[in-house]
Amino acid sequence: MTRNPPSRPAPLAPQPSLPATARLPLNRCNLPPVIVGSLTFQRHPVPLEIDGVRTFHAKLFDGLDQLATHAERAQLFTDYMTAHFCLEALEEAGLMPGRRKKKRANANYLRMVRGWSFDSDGREGAVLKHWVETRFGLLARHHGGCLYEPGSEAYQRYLVEGAKGLYATNALEAQLDLLYTYCQYELSRQHPAENHLTLYRGINRFDEHEVLERRSGQRYRVLLNNLNSFTSERERADEFGDYILEAAVPLAKVFFYNRLLPGLLKGEDEVVVIGGVYEVGISTF
Repeated sequence: MTRNPPSRPAPLAPQPSLPATARLPLNRCNLPPVIVGSLTFQRHPVPLEIDGVRTFHAKLFDGLDQLATHAERAQLFTDYMTAHFCLEALEEAGLMPGRRKKKRANANYLRMVRGWSFDSDGREGAVLKHWVETRFGLLARHHGGCLYEPGSEAYQRYLVEGAKGLYATNALEAQLDLLYTYCQYELSRQHPAENHLTLYRGINRFDEHEVLERRSGQRYRVLLNNLNSFTSERERADEFGDYILEAAVPLAKVFFYNRLLPGLLKGEDEVVVIGGVYEVGISTF
């Protein structure tokens, strides 16, 4: 009588490093959220592309290819944004005369990044975090309070502020799509042989972050908010907290840095980083 060998239990599938509660099932870029927000992506990044943006604005990038200096490219980009989105002629974009022109005129990509620098938990911050959710599928974890519970007061306030920030704007999310894509283009020109930037973030309490795992040598695996401010200068990070969080940030996760558009923004060392799971170091100054 032939006996079948005893069955072996199926191996457990590896658990994604990004919790399911921190991501959406879909996004609008070339990799799924579970990959974009993973520790693997931090270690082995590849370029991220928002669907259709580079193709739709091909003439802009063809023009950028012809320019040798960062200042020239920044000027071309800002001129293109002004013309393409009718930022100085809002009636051509559909604004009815007498309809709160000034307020709508201010609701552009520059207002969003300036507002973020002033208060990342303000209305502009809510718009940017919502943009990260829709484009990369990474859910906001904090905005004036924890957002872990969808029914919480903080979560409802976040939704309201994001909706108000987008209301009656001129293709604002499309402006942010192009800003990110231009940022990635410029980083590739300035750092052609690099995949990461070493960036710093000053914090007062480590328990402000979601710690997923503690490793040896003051190394941690943490889940960052879906959008975060870092700095390229360690000394600047010390101004914002008693501890310094250091991370190797993939270039692909840099949404914006203030030197991208010279003369338009203050705080030249700020770098705005898309979140997810990161391995970081913690130290005192």
